[in-house]
Order: sequence, then C-alpha cells, then structure tokens
Amino acid sequence: MFDYIKGVLTNKNYPYCTVECNNIGYNILINNRTLAKLGDINSDIKIYLKLIHKEDLMSLCGFIKKEDRVIFDILTSVSGIGTKAAFALLDEFETSELISLVVEENAKVISRTKGIGAKMAQKIVLELKDKLTKIDVNAQILTAKSSSSTVSNETIAQAGTILQSLGYNQNEYSSALETAITQLKKDDAQELLKETLKILSVF
Repeated sequence: MFDYIKGVLTNKNYPYCTVECNNIGYNILINNRTLAKLGDINSDIKIYLKLIHKEDLMSLCGFIKKEDRVIFDILTSVSGIGTKAAFALLDEFETSELISLVVEENAKVISRTKGIGAKMAQKIVLELKDKLTKIDVNAQILTAKSSSSTVSNETIAQAGTILQSLGYNQNEYSSALETAITQLKKDDAQELLKETLKILSVF
C-alpha cells in the first residue's frame, strides 16, 4: 500500500520518528540503526515504509534503505518472527552481514541477537536460505567483467542472486557490482555485497 514517504523530519524519539508531508504528521516505527541514520530535525527525509496491519493495531515501520525493508519482510515471513524480533536482528547486523550469515548457515552468530535463541536462529537459516538464493543468475554476464579480479565467479554469482532477491534487477545492480569488484582486494562475498549495496544507496 505504501512504498515510501518524503517530507520533513519533525521528531525522532525512539522507537518512533515523525515525518510531516502535506501538513500531515506520520508516526513511523523504527529501530535503533535507522534512528542513528536519521538527519537533523526539520531536515528533508525519505523513508521506505511497511504497513503492519493486525486485528487491534495498524502501524508504519520505516527504513532508510529499501533492502532493509525487503529483509524485514523476509524475516517476518518466518513463523515466530514478528516486528520486534525482525527489528532486533536488523539492529544487531547490517543487512549484508545478516544475509551472509544465513547463506553460510551460521545460526550460532545469529542467535546472539537479543530475544533470538539457538532454535529460532536455526529456523531462520533453514527457512530463509532458499529464499535468498533461489534466483538463477546468468553468471557469465557478471563474471566476464572480472577476469582480472581476485573475486571468484562463485562469489559474484552469489552476490547477484542476493541482489535480485532484494528486488534489484540486473540493469540496476550490474554497474554497481562491477565497481565493487574492482575495489575488493579479497574474495569475500559479504564484503562484495556490502560494497555493492553501499554504491547502490548513493543513487
């Protein structure tokens, strides 16, 4: 129903911020990591939104980056993971780090999140790994540009798959991915994803 809101930041008082748009103030639920990235009061801001509709409550959740919203949606698709737990996971880990932990099946590190025990962390890994790696990416298109790079074809293909899972199409991310490859000095999937997302967030 809502994609994003652009307006003036009039309040930031965790766990909410208020954005005024066309003389209406929207109260938006946020986590600590988003709070830290908000600008000054009375500054212009753009926040990606997710409407949570329960029987007795409607609320707007806000995210500075659209990939954070996608991961939030994916996390809350796991039975037992609600808004609070998903926000806690996104507070504990950067999006690229959390994705890498799931893909690497590192439930032990995920379980260090407040409110997420060992069993829930394992469940997150089991249910989400396929969702993040199910898209078939044409690796030849991506790897042809990286013959002189230290980054492996497998790492590039994995990054492309996850970027598509986050809602980016190949035309959107290919240039950013190519730039990130040239900047990387080691074959590290998490760093490649992190750098690519950083480049994409500038545009």
